[in-house]
Order: sequence, then C-alpha cells, then structure tokens
Amino acid sequence: MMEYKDLFIDFDDTLYDTHGNAIIALRETYEAFHLERFFPDPQFFYDAYWRANIDLWTSYSKGEITRDYLIVERFRRPLSTSNGLDVTEQLCLDMSDKFLDFCSSKSGVVEGAHELMDYLRQRGYRMHMTSNGFHEVQYKKLAACGLRDYFDTIILSEDAGANKPSPQYFDYALSLSGAHRESTLMIGDNLQTDIMGALNSGIDALLFNRWNVDASDCLLTPTFIVTSLKDIKKIL
Repeated sequence: MMEYKDLFIDFDDTLYDTHGNAIIALRETYEAFHLERFFPDPQFFYDAYWRANIDLWTSYSKGEITRDYLIVERFRRPLSTSNGLDVTEQLCLDMSDKFLDFCSSKSGVVEGAHELMDYLRQRGYRMHMTSNGFHEVQYKKLAACGLRDYFDTIILSEDAGANKPSPQYFDYALSLSGAHRESTLMIGDNLQTDIMGALNSGIDALLFNRWNVDASDCLLTPTFIVTSLKDIKKIL
C-alpha cells in the first residue's frame, strides 16, 4: 500500500457538519427576517433554498457562475416563491450576511472528526484543509469548531484562483503545501469536486461516502471508500 505523507482534507461536510449547521442557521435567518409573514409554511422556503443552493454550488464548482451571483441567487430564488415580498438584491445580500454569520458561529462537526484528526496527527501526517468555501467564512468556522490547529496549510479556492475539481486548484494545493503528488491522499465527501478532481490530477482519493452515492458510474474509481470517519483509521 502507498505510504502517504500529506493529506488533503475537505472541510465542509467531511469534518465540519456544514449541512446540519446550515439547517439551524437557515431557521434562525427565517425567524430574524420574520418571513412567516410571507410563507404559509417555513418548509416551503427551506425546500426552495436547498434546491437553489445545491444547483448553484454545483455551477460554482464548475466555474460557471461567480461567487457574487451565488450569494444573491441562492436567496433570490426561494424568496421569489413568497406571497407579496419585494425581493431586492439588497434584501438577498442582507439575508446572506446574516445567514453566514449564523452558520460560521456553529461548532457542530461530523461524528468522529476530532478523534480522527487526533489520530492522524499522532501518526505524523501533514494535513492540509481544502475547500471551495468563502475565505472569511471558513476561518470563522475553523475557529468555532476547534479544528484550525490540526492543519499545516489552509487551501481555499479563492486563493487558488480556481475551484475543486479543477486541476489548477490541485496544482496550487501541491505548490502551497509542498506536498508531492505521489505521496498525497485526498479525503472528501463530494464525488465530483473532491474525488474526481483529485484523481484527474493524479492524486489518490478516499471517498467518505456520507451521502451513500453510487461511485460505480464514475470513469475513475476512488482509491478507497469508507462510510464513517472512524473507518479511515483502518486505512491510514
């Protein structure tokens, strides 16, 4: 088995429970803006938000839309399904700011995250956080959940000038971290951005299959697949 020295570790929804924390933050945002005046049921708003968010982040990872477009559009779409609300760009920006403040203050992590990072640090791996998330938000999340000190390097797409899965992102990550392609393993939950991105860049990849996706249809097979973070200890 390959002896890895460097680990590229995705942050959102691999270590940090982004989805779970965002569910709480979205409810807090809904209440802060008193959206009950415009929606018969908050679930209508939540469902519309998640549909928009998934679609927009997929487009953003492919470089098809800008960060600024994503920030406005992910709230414009669900708000546009309301009854009588005047959906302005400023309202969307204000909601985004409040939502991100709520999100970045949450400390929730995926089960086993701290235990895994303790284990990997004791094993002597160099660890590098990799993320397409926004610069100012990611550092707040890292502080909130207590994971910052585990990482030797923080590698964000805004600094790289490209998003995962672009080879440009992974080339930048190797350069910034000083890691070597052949002794680096990418760990992440997203089959396209994390796993296919790494494999297409000549980097081995471990899929944390948190969402029970079917990896058999992919052109490239993940080097490893686990369904819980604790199972990574059996590999590394």
